[in-house]
Amino acid sequence: MTKSKAFADTVRTYIESEKLSLPIFDPVAMRVQLELIKKDPDVRKIEKIIIADQSLSSNILKVANSARFGGLVKTTTVRSAIVRLGTTEIGSIILLDMNRKYYRSSDPKIRVIMKKLWQHSVGCAFAAGWLSKRLDFGVMQNEAFFSGLFHDVGKLLILVVIERKKKKDKGIKINNSLLLGAMDLLHPEQGANLMEQLGLPEASCLIAREHHQPVLDGDNYLLVLVRMANYVCHKMGIGIKADEEVDLLATEEAEVLNLTAEDIEELQLFLESTPSLAG
Repeated sequence: MTKSKAFADTVRTYIESEKLSLPIFDPVAMRVQLELIKKDPDVRKIEKIIIADQSLSSNILKVANSARFGGLVKTTTVRSAIVRLGTTEIGSIILLDMNRKYYRSSDPKIRVIMKKLWQHSVGCAFAAGWLSKRLDFGVMQNEAFFSGLFHDVGKLLILVVIERKKKKDKGIKINNSLLLGAMDLLHPEQGANLMEQLGLPEASCLIAREHHQPVLDGDNYLLVLVRMANYVCHKMGIGIKADEEVDLLATEEAEVLNLTAEDIEELQLFLESTPSLAG
């Protein structure tokens, strides 16, 4: 058994011993997001959930009254903020705020990896959302954003588990290459398992599990969008890995989506101008 395989098995044992009792998702923000990705979200229900969380309410109102969205009249209620921003923007604000809280670490080495993982997750979320809006394949922008953001959540789970183990046993020394190898090997399975246990949408769980499969299901457009977003982020060096040599237009995903060179260029410019992806 190779070192990397043995370490991956050890990490899997660590995860099982924690029984997935990990603070990965904020329950309030997740309730809002699960409503937003429905075909017919209930705005009154979303309003009620947001109002119950003072911090979230304040953040939504702050964005609604910012220079980017602010109108002539100041928005003072959550309902008017939702109307001004729209459900897609509300979903983005909530998910980004929620995840920013969890992609943090007191361990210097893990913190560096988490920052890059956070940037990649956000990049894939925005790219998948942009593609779903640009292209007409029947995928809602909120759903694409959600699935893009959580496709690599298994990597976050592994980092959180490793950090816990290192805090319990100060003598643990983990080689970065072994850690990254275990993350690559285990994250589809572990991410999907976690999402399924938490009752997250089946379509997004499937993407977490299958986004690295060698054979592409070209009929699953949500999966194709997220995989394409993943390629674009790797090409641009957004995240842990960089692959400048990948020919985006030559990918099977680009062919399924009928992407043009102009589409790719505009998406890359969009990601370059996205503040959340700043180094």
